[in-house]
Amino acid sequence: MAIETEQKSPSDGKVWGFFKLPFRQTGNNTATTTSSSSVLNLQSQSQPHVEGSNNHASANSVSSVAKSLLPTRRRLKLDPANKLYFPNEPGKQVRSAVRIKNSSKSYTAFKFQTTAPKSCFMRPPGAILAPGESIIATVFKFVELPENNEKPMDQKSKVKFKIMSLKVKAPMEYVPELFDEQKDQVAVEQILRVVFLDPGRSCPAMEKLKRQLADADAALEARKKPPEDSVPKIIGEGLVIDEWRERRERYLARQQVEGVDSA
Repeated sequence: MAIETEQKSPSDGKVWGFFKLPFRQTGNNTATTTSSSSVLNLQSQSQPHVEGSNNHASANSVSSVAKSLLPTRRRLKLDPANKLYFPNEPGKQVRSAVRIKNSSKSYTAFKFQTTAPKSCFMRPPGAILAPGESIIATVFKFVELPENNEKPMDQKSKVKFKIMSLKVKAPMEYVPELFDEQKDQVAVEQILRVVFLDPGRSCPAMEKLKRQLADADAALEARKKPPEDSVPKIIGEGLVIDEWRERRERYLARQQVEGVDSA
């Protein structure tokens, strides 16, 4: 019995040793994983600026792409929005009008450009508008005669007008050089195309054009008149003498009252 017990004990030790082997391997794997993670940490700590710069560059590229996809925020509101209506009178100079309103919260300068500067011009060609301020600009155009027996109403104009805007910090006098000095800040608000209307036919667009032209003429006449405060007021000699006489009479009356009270 004792001999059997001694023989089983070594075998038991072997069995337990067999089951202990996986735990020893697990310990080795853990040590290996720990060492590998420490190496990765050391690598990440040794190159923090590289990863940061890559993230920053990627963020900048994403933001630039997002900005390019977003629609441009307009500073001006135009009426009509994208067309200039002209009465079709071949061989004559005709007029159109567009109302320009500053819809932003800052002072904004605007400027006209045209593909035909010799036959078209704008009044005013540019201005600076306060927030919420509006102006009616008049556009002049010479209507060419139709070619090749073309009907007057069938002819199309290739002339286009462009309105640009620029944000300014404070109210100032408008000069065209503002747009040359700050080209990076200039925004194209709208490109207007020409549409001819039959002057002998009444339509909503023609009636609206007549109202806008009348308002533009009235505003131009109002700007020509000097402000009332700048006109010097002339007081006549009679008014000055009458005022002096009234003061003297009040003084004498007051002296008489005081004399009666003292008596």
